[in-house]
Amino acid sequence: MFRLDPALDPMSATPQILVVGPSWIGDMVMAQSLFMRLRERFPDGRLDVLVPPVTARLVERMPEVDRAVTMDIGHGEFAFSRRRVAARRLRETGYDQAIVLQRSAKAALVPWLAGIPQRTGVRGELRFGLINDVRHIDTERYPRKVEHYALLGLASDGDALGELQLPRLTIDATQRERLVESLGLDLDRPVIGFAPGAAYGGAKQWPADHFARLAGELDARGIAVWVFGSAADRTLAERLATAAPRHGVNLCERTSLTDIADLASLTTAFVGNDTGVMHLAAACAPRVLAIYGSTDPDYAPPLAPSEARFWLGLACSPCRARVCPLGHNRCMQDIRVVDVLTACLDAGATDLPGLHYAC
Repeated sequence: MFRLDPALDPMSATPQILVVGPSWIGDMVMAQSLFMRLRERFPDGRLDVLVPPVTARLVERMPEVDRAVTMDIGHGEFAFSRRRVAARRLRETGYDQAIVLQRSAKAALVPWLAGIPQRTGVRGELRFGLINDVRHIDTERYPRKVEHYALLGLASDGDALGELQLPRLTIDATQRERLVESLGLDLDRPVIGFAPGAAYGGAKQWPADHFARLAGELDARGIAVWVFGSAADRTLAERLATAAPRHGVNLCERTSLTDIADLASLTTAFVGNDTGVMHLAAACAPRVLAIYGSTDPDYAPPLAPSEARFWLGLACSPCRARVCPLGHNRCMQDIRVVDVLTACLDAGATDLPGLHYAC
């Protein structure tokens, strides 16, 4: 039976730790608070993160991490042979501990195959033996996902978490200047960033008409609108840029994740649904306004220095569905454009219908 060693002393120990990172962009951003906590505990230790290729560049913007180790396996894909190859490569490093952030058995398989002696995580699904340092999350005391990740970095199960540092990605100022020049961006006026997409499903998406009206109102006030997204958001982004004919810019498919990080740091505020791009912006932009419908705004809030969450708290939400089960999508439809506009223009506005939280 494996027995855990006594807690390592951060003043003398230099452990080698591998974090098996989450697959989603927003979750990886939230995981930075864990990396910060681990760096506090072990300033001279080694901290690597096992990541899918899509988020590797983001992790490289986290100064607490020594190395992003990529494993090109799709979300939900088992791919046992490739996991075994990855484990063989990791075994050579001689990690002391693996911290597994995902709950699946697949995620815990690689550290087990790599022979990493201490494998920390929640019990999860079918992971008996794969996880041998089982942590129990008190969700009443710690309701936020960022806290669930950070708790896995404590010395022992049940230790108090304390105050967390918010994720903050390093900005590449030189690359940012290149982007501004190559994309022809105007910095002589305030900028509001938009993340209007929702790859998860329409239940998480503020209506396109609402985003278009907001873009038009900002444009009429001389405020630039930069629209970010993936190829799936191309048509929507074109519509929003058209709705802001003087100062709207469609940046979909023209920017990588790290480009979005660099450009978000130039915005006055950033408006988005509960998506990875919104959470990415929260680690770079000065202020984020997040719009929630089918998800819980207190579980995965924007971790920005200044933030506002719009959520109506209807009896049917959070349903966490991809498409509204009732067919009306009122949790998003009824969040008013005028209220989001007011929050964009006035960071001190708090008495707004649908404004769930603001700081």
